[in-house]
Amino acid sequence: MRRLLLLLGLLLLQQACCFEFVIDGEWEEDVSDMRDHRERHKAIRGEDITVKSYKVESRITSRFAHTTVRSSVLNSGSKAQSIGFNVQIPKRAFITNFTMNVNGIIFVGSVKEKTVARNLYAQARARGKAAGIVRANSQDMETFKTEVHVPPGSNIEFELHYQEMMHRRLGFYEHSLFLQPGRLVPQFQVDVYIFEPKGISMVETPNTLGEQFLGNIKVTSTKEKAHIVFKPNLQQQRKCDNCTGSAIDGIFTVRYDVTRDGNAGELQVSDGHFVQFFAPSNLSPLPKNIVFVIDVSGSMWGVKMKQTVEAMQAILEDMTIDDHFSVIDFNHNVRCWNEELVAGSSIQIADAKRYVQNIKPNGGTNINEALMRAVQMLVRASNQGLIDPRSVSMIILVSDGDPTVGEIKLGTIQKNVKRVMREEFSLFSLGIGFDVDYDFLERIAMENRGMAQRIYANHDAAEQLRAFYSQVSSPLLRMIQVQFPEDSVSDVTQNRFDKYFSGSELVVAGKVKPSESNTLTSFTTARAARLDVTFETEGDFTELDTELAKQQHSFTGFARQMWAYITVKQLISERSLASTAVKKRKITQRIMALAVEHQFVTPLTALLVESEDTNERLLADSPKDPKHGCCSGAGFGGGSSSALNPVNVVYQAPPWVQMTTKAPPSQAVKGSEDSNMDVCFNIDSTPGHILNLVTDTGTGLVVNGQLVGSKQAHKGKLSTYFGTISVYYQPDGVSVSVSTDSISWTDGQRNHSFTWGATAKISQDGVRISIVKNSHVSITINNNIHVMVLLHRVWKKNPVSVDFLGVYIPNDNQYSPLVHGLIGQFSREPEVSVHDMHEGMDPLKEEATMEVKGNTLLVTRGWQQDYRRDKRLGSSIYCWFIHNSGKGFIDGHYTDYIVPNLNSFLQAL
Repeated sequence: MRRLLLLLGLLLLQQACCFEFVIDGEWEEDVSDMRDHRERHKAIRGEDITVKSYKVESRITSRFAHTTVRSSVLNSGSKAQSIGFNVQIPKRAFITNFTMNVNGIIFVGSVKEKTVARNLYAQARARGKAAGIVRANSQDMETFKTEVHVPPGSNIEFELHYQEMMHRRLGFYEHSLFLQPGRLVPQFQVDVYIFEPKGISMVETPNTLGEQFLGNIKVTSTKEKAHIVFKPNLQQQRKCDNCTGSAIDGIFTVRYDVTRDGNAGELQVSDGHFVQFFAPSNLSPLPKNIVFVIDVSGSMWGVKMKQTVEAMQAILEDMTIDDHFSVIDFNHNVRCWNEELVAGSSIQIADAKRYVQNIKPNGGTNINEALMRAVQMLVRASNQGLIDPRSVSMIILVSDGDPTVGEIKLGTIQKNVKRVMREEFSLFSLGIGFDVDYDFLERIAMENRGMAQRIYANHDAAEQLRAFYSQVSSPLLRMIQVQFPEDSVSDVTQNRFDKYFSGSELVVAGKVKPSESNTLTSFTTARAARLDVTFETEGDFTELDTELAKQQHSFTGFARQMWAYITVKQLISERSLASTAVKKRKITQRIMALAVEHQFVTPLTALLVESEDTNERLLADSPKDPKHGCCSGAGFGGGSSSALNPVNVVYQAPPWVQMTTKAPPSQAVKGSEDSNMDVCFNIDSTPGHILNLVTDTGTGLVVNGQLVGSKQAHKGKLSTYFGTISVYYQPDGVSVSVSTDSISWTDGQRNHSFTWGATAKISQDGVRISIVKNSHVSITINNNIHVMVLLHRVWKKNPVSVDFLGVYIPNDNQYSPLVHGLIGQFSREPEVSVHDMHEGMDPLKEEATMEVKGNTLLVTRGWQQDYRRDKRLGSSIYCWFIHNSGKGFIDGHYTDYIVPNLNSFLQAL
C-alpha cells in the first residue's frame, strides 16, 4: 500500500534566490490565479487539523543567520485530507534542508547536483503525471510550500532550515521572519539569538505585527548577546476575545547594529576561515555627480509616474552645493533638463523639481539612447575638469518596461553601455513593476559597478525609491582594497570595491593558511574626501572559537558557511556575465561543488527529500525566469569591474612608526638621554587653557595643547595634563586634533574622525598621520616636521588621575627662523651654563645654579620618565629640572603662551 500522496511545491518569486519543487502528483489549485495568494500562504492549510506547535528559531552569529522553522500537526478530522506547510523565507537566503516525520516515517533532505537529484527522483516516481509549478510575486520573501495527503489521526512534523548573511542598510541589520500560522497554536514561539563578538550597540523590534503584540515581545541583551522572544498564548493570539482566527499575520522584524572600535573594521577568524567586516563612519561624504534617467513612456502613466515624481522631489532636495546633477527623461525621444551637469544650488534644484513635476508620460521606450546621453554628459564634464577626481559619478536609471524604440536588442544595449562607460562611473538600475526585464537591468548594473533593485508598483513605491537613494546618497570612500600578507590566506572573496556608502558594510571572507603565527593581519586601503587612508586590523586564530564554544546558542560554523555563501553568490553573478561558454561551464562546476559541500539549494542544485528506504522521493529544483531575474550575488557597496578576476591578496606592511610610548603630564622634554645637560620643565596651569607649543609663521605651522584637570584636587590644587593636542598647517588648511578619545582631521570643508582602536595611516598632500592602536599618533608635515602624541590611559576607576596625552617634538625639525612657542623657541639651543653643584635637601637630587638668557636659576637634577621607548614603565632621563613653570628658562611668562583656540598662532612676545 502506498504510504502517502506527496505534493510538494515552492512558489517561484521574481528576484534573487528562486526555487521550484517538481511535484509528484497534480496541483489542485489554479496556478494562474494568484489574486487570493494570501490565503495560499497560510503556514498550515487543511480543514479539520490541529496545529500542536509552531516554532521558529534563528541563531545569528557575526551577521550570519541559521533559521529553523518547526511545526507539529495532527489530522483531527474523520477522513484523509491534504495538509499544507507553507513558509515564506527571505529571497537572499539559501534553503539548506527540509525534513518530515509522517506517522514515524522520516523523510530527510540532501542537496545534490541538479542532474543527479533528478535522476534519483525519476527512479522513484510511481506515476507519470506531469509536474506543476506555482509562481507568485512578493516584495522581500518567497514561499516554500509542502502538502501531504494523510489518513485521519496522522501526526506530521515539518522542519525547514535556511541560512542567510545579514546585509547592513542605513546603519543597521534587519532580520525578518514571516509569521502566518493560519490558526491558533497552543505552542507558538519565536526565538532570535544574536551573538556579536565585538558587542551589540543597539537592538530593537519595530512594531510590524500590530499594537496588540507590543507587550508580548521580550528583548534581553548584554554587551555581546541578545535574545528576542515572541511567545503569545492562545488568548493573545486571537483576533478578538471570542474569535477563533489568529491575529498573527505579518513579518516579525529584529533590527540591530554592532559596536565598532574604529574605522579599521573587524577581522574574525574561526574554523579555519576569516571574515573581514568594514563599515567606517565619521568621514566626510565624497561629492556626487548624478544623472537621473527617468522612463516617461506611456506605461508609466498613473500611479507609477506619480510615485516616481514624488520620490524625485525628495531626492533632488537632498543634493548639496558640492554635488553636480542633471535629469534626463525618455520615451521614444530623449530630453535633458540641462545638457550639462550643474551644481546642486537651491535655484537649480527648484528648477529641476518643476521640470520633473511637469512630465507627462506617453510614447515608447528608448533606453539605449537615454543611457548613451547620460554617459556622454558625465564624460563631457570629466573632460572639462568639472568633476572632482575623488567624487563619485553615477547614473540612476528608473524604468518599467523593455525597450521598444531605437536599439531594442538587450545584448546590444548591454554592450553599448559597457563600451562607453568609464571605470570611474557606476550605473544603478531601478525596475518598476514586473513588465521590465529585471535580469537585463541587473546585468548592466553589475557590469558597470552598480546594482539593480526592483521597485514594487504599489502605494509605497515612492518610499522604496527614496530608501534606495538613501543607501547611495552618502559615499564615503572609493577604490577600497582589502589585502593580507603573502601566503597567509586563500580562496578570498571579492576584495576590491569601487565605493563604500555610509551605513552599509563591505565583507571579505576566505580561508586561513596554516601558520606559526597566532594572528592574521589585514590592510585596507581607500580614498576618502581629499585623504588616502590605510587601516590595519588583526584577528586571533583561536580566541573566537574558544568564545563560541562557551555560547549555548551561537552558530559555531558561521565563518565557513558565510565564506561559502558569499562565494556562491558572487559566482552566480559572475556566471551571468560570463563571456564564453567555457567560462560559464567552469563557473557552473564551481557553484555546484560548493553548493553540494555546504548544502545550499541554488539554481544549479536541487534538494532531494527521500524516505529512509529511498522508495519515495521529492525534488526541489531551481529554474530561472528571464523576465524576473534570479539569484543576484552582487553585494552593496559598488563592486569593482575587476572584482570577478582572481584577487590580489598580497600586501607588504607599511613602514609604521613602531615607537610605543606614553608621556608624563604636561611635560616638554628637551635634549637627549646621552647629554648631561638635559633640561626638563613642567607647566602648571589651569584646566581648559590652551598652550602654544610651536608657532612658526614662516612655514605656517602651529602646535597647541589644551589642558584637562585631575578628578580631585591635591592640597587645594588640581593637577593639569594635556587632554588635546592640535597640529594646524595653514598652507593646506589642515588641522589634526588628537584627544584621548579620538583623532580628527579637518581641512575647512570636511571633517574626518578616527579612533584609537585601530592602527591606521592617513595622508593628504604634504600631511601624513600614522596611528598606532591605543599607543601613539605620529604627524608629519612635508617630511621635515614631526610631532608625536602619546596616549596615556589610566584605570577608569582611578579616583584622581585622568587619561592624558604626552607630546614629543624632535629638535631636528626644519622650522623657519621665525619659530617660537614653549617648545619651538628651543629649536635654537640657548647658551646654558651650570655651576655651584651641591647636594640638595633631597640627597638623591643635586642642586645647582644655571645661567641662561641672562637669568640665574636654582635648578635640581633628578630622574624624569620618558615613555617614548617603553610605554608601560618608561625610561629614565637624568635632567636639570626648571621650577616655577619654566620661569627664566622660557621667554616671558608661561601665561604669555595661552592662546584662544586650538588653531591660534602665538602673537609676538
